[in-house]
Amino acid sequence: MTMTPSYYPHDVYVKRFRLMPIRTIFAAAMLLLIFRSALAADTAGGDLVAREMLTRADRIRFPDEGFQVDVTITTTEPDATEDVRAYRILSKGNDQTLVQTTAPVVDRGQILLMRDRDLWAFLPNLSQPIRLPLSQKLTGQVANGDLARANFAGDYEPILLRTEKIDGVSYHVLQLDAVDSGVTYRRVLYWVNAKNSRPYKAEFYALSGRLLKTGLYQEFRAQGGETRPTRLVIEDALRRGRRSVLEYGEMVMRDLPDKVFTKDYLKKLSH
Repeated sequence: MTMTPSYYPHDVYVKRFRLMPIRTIFAAAMLLLIFRSALAADTAGGDLVAREMLTRADRIRFPDEGFQVDVTITTTEPDATEDVRAYRILSKGNDQTLVQTTAPVVDRGQILLMRDRDLWAFLPNLSQPIRLPLSQKLTGQVANGDLARANFAGDYEPILLRTEKIDGVSYHVLQLDAVDSGVTYRRVLYWVNAKNSRPYKAEFYALSGRLLKTGLYQEFRAQGGETRPTRLVIEDALRRGRRSVLEYGEMVMRDLPDKVFTKDYLKKLSH
């Protein structure tokens, strides 16, 4: 008896073989999409929490409103004479800052102007201002940006790394990565009090990842409507024994007009 070959079972097998991988791939793709969405939401939420922490710590160091404060910087180095310099800072809205040198007498009239992240130096013996990087040394262990641009939230993307205890006090440790190459440091590790958002310590890193210096925020006292650090100790991490101590005087809240933060206005002041 001649049997007519039937391809039906084979066809079904082929169809199943072809369809099942497609279904499997589709299901796997959907699971991956859901996982990525959940991960992105979690990451975004974490970044938001870190940014809120950073913003609160920024506002404790300096207010958003216009203010004036005098700062004295004392630099000590092994086998060197102590160097003392004084500056007057006028700031408005965290993106407009004026730094006037008040001591020593020979340097009076020198002015730094920061608008956004553009920094200019006005010198009495020069007719035109000079553009400077925020990362350039101002004096001792202090960079230009340490005085002229103290707003971390505007310059860095924060990530909450961990929470740790120091002497029984809990601190959130934030990793701050520079938004671009124009900021003062490539990376900052920042310890913020978990209870009251007060800054405690900062580590400042170079582009290479090398630790440049550390800063300790000290002597908190009420001024400008907030309890703020009035002393910052910056120590060189590369050369032992080199440090600069910034001591802030009484903060005065001021209504500063925008014209104060213009080149034309400062040319008159520096000459």
